[in-house]
Amino acid sequence: MQTYAIKRKVSLCRILTMYAARRVVGATVPKLVRQRPCCAASLRTRAPTILGLPQKAVFQPRFISSTNIDDKISKSTISGIQGGSVVSVIKHDHEELKQFYDTIKEAKDEDTKVRFQNQFTWELARHSIGEELVVYPAMEKYVDGGKEMAQKDRDEHNKVKEQLYEFQGLKPSDDKFESTLDSLWSTLSKHIEEEEQHDLPALEKALPQGEGDSLAKSFSRTKLFVPTRSHPMAPDKPPFETVAGILAAPIDKLGDLFRKFPPEDTIGKA
Repeated sequence: MQTYAIKRKVSLCRILTMYAARRVVGATVPKLVRQRPCCAASLRTRAPTILGLPQKAVFQPRFISSTNIDDKISKSTISGIQGGSVVSVIKHDHEELKQFYDTIKEAKDEDTKVRFQNQFTWELARHSIGEELVVYPAMEKYVDGGKEMAQKDRDEHNKVKEQLYEFQGLKPSDDKFESTLDSLWSTLSKHIEEEEQHDLPALEKALPQGEGDSLAKSFSRTKLFVPTRSHPMAPDKPPFETVAGILAAPIDKLGDLFRKFPPEDTIGKA
């Protein structure tokens, strides 16, 4: 029975990968079903061969490999990972999102807008799910009135996800591009303000000593494995959100191979 269940999971993974490949590049990959089971790390390596594309056509987006995770996290330049708390990590993400939004608004050429649109989407999708899987359960556990606080934040996230879902599918040349981005940022910035002024201070005050550091590492590690695009219909609470993320993440990351992202050395200078 267990072997049958594993085979079903493998088959589903192959089907989802083939479907994603066709959606992304319009490719026909009849031999894909005979490939080995997919995973985020091997998929990035094998994608050019599977799809019959030259290696140089594949862009590596700004994300960390799932190998040597603890080493990658310990060397991260994100504030709060080393000797900080989960609050500082979240605030750092907020600052980056504002930076990406400003860059899109100020960009004069379509290529820059597309690259930072993808970067904004990539970061916001991962950040939101990371909070829902790590931070909000901590609120519910430690903060007085934390369940109501976490539910409010999840409701706000759902609105953001719906707007992000619309925005991620637009082109800079679309009439709705600027207005959709502005509407998304208006919703998101209000959520960020409430979170930083009320929710995060309450969480930081309630956390036991050392728990903030542990949550910071868990939050950053979780972001390595979650979807990189918005899926507003997916569950927003564990354990169902975790399962949905496991299914969606490989498809999103396959798509990321063919999306334009900013060069790594321009992220902090945007």
